[in-house]
Amino acid sequence: MTHAGEHAMRLTTYTDYALRSLIFLGMNRDRLVTIQDIADLHAISKNHLMKVVHQLGVTGMVETLRGRNGGLRLGREPADINIGDVVRRTETDFHMAECFDPDNVGCAYSTSCTLKGVLGAATAAYLNVLDGVTLADMLVGVKPQPGHSSPVVFAPRAPRAG
Repeated sequence: MTHAGEHAMRLTTYTDYALRSLIFLGMNRDRLVTIQDIADLHAISKNHLMKVVHQLGVTGMVETLRGRNGGLRLGREPADINIGDVVRRTETDFHMAECFDPDNVGCAYSTSCTLKGVLGAATAAYLNVLDGVTLADMLVGVKPQPGHSSPVVFAPRAPRAG
């Protein structure tokens, strides 16, 4: 017997750190922040976070300023940072099952199975919800408590047509 959430679909740690970093930067727009600030709040690896922030910088979502008084800040307005885009850029793939991997053609049911279509539709719906959310939406009402990594609760807008 499985319990709720025991086999839940999960984002990679990389994506989790990217989203936490963007939220932190969005909440601290009045100052430059450091990777250490983000790592300390969430009790996460500074070394891993450096890779994440670098990639966010490459995409233009984060601006990195070098030097003694350097730090990080958002590179775009929160309303211009789409969460679906962030997830697509940070997740390695969306292969929900072996049949999604183009290199794996060994499924005995591949000629008649509808599972791939069902899982594909579920993944598309998942991404469609994320496409309807911006960083600005996620910042509404978020108040971190030092030493606590509270989940972000948001009310997504209606999915985009098309």
